[in-house]
Amino acid sequence: MAFREISVEQLKDNPFTLINKDWMLITAGNQESHNTMTASWGGVGELWGKYVSTIYIRPQRYTLEFLEREDTYSLCFFNPEYRPALNLCGSKSGRDVDKDKETGLTPCFDQAAPYYQEARLVLICRKLYKQDLAEESFLDREIFEKCYPNRDLHRMFIGEIVKVLEKA
Repeated sequence: MAFREISVEQLKDNPFTLINKDWMLITAGNQESHNTMTASWGGVGELWGKYVSTIYIRPQRYTLEFLEREDTYSLCFFNPEYRPALNLCGSKSGRDVDKDKETGLTPCFDQAAPYYQEARLVLICRKLYKQDLAEESFLDREIFEKCYPNRDLHRMFIGEIVKVLEKA
C-alpha cells in the first residue's frame, strides 16, 4: 500500500495516544547505515513559527550516533499488529542485531530520512535544535530520581516536521 503526502493540519490522530500508547520508531541514517529505536516519550506542536517534533534519546542508545550525524530523522507509527516489532526495536540494540531483518520491517530511502514501509503514518523531520537535559534544571526532583537513577539524562532534539506521509 502506497503513502500519500498530507499536511500537518490534516493529521487526525491524538498525539498523546500516538506517542505514549501506540509508540513510535525514531529512525535516522542513510541507505548504507541506519538505525531505529522505539520511543514512547516525545511531542509535537508549534515552535518558532514551525510545526515541530520533540524527541529524547539516552546517551547509550545506538540511534543517537545516527541522529548526531544526519540532518533529518523520521517518526513512524504503526498499527497494533506491529507491536512485537516495536518491542524488539526497544529492547535490542542495533549494535547487536539487524533490527530490519529481525522484525521483517522494510526500510525506505526515498525521503530525506529513512522510514518503514509498514508504518501507517510517518513524520519526516529536520533537526533544528538539540540540548542535553541537565540535572540542575529539574524543578521536580521526584521525576529526576525516578527517571534517571543512573544519571543517563536524555539528549533532546527539536525537529521541523517537513513532510507527513500516511497510508493511502
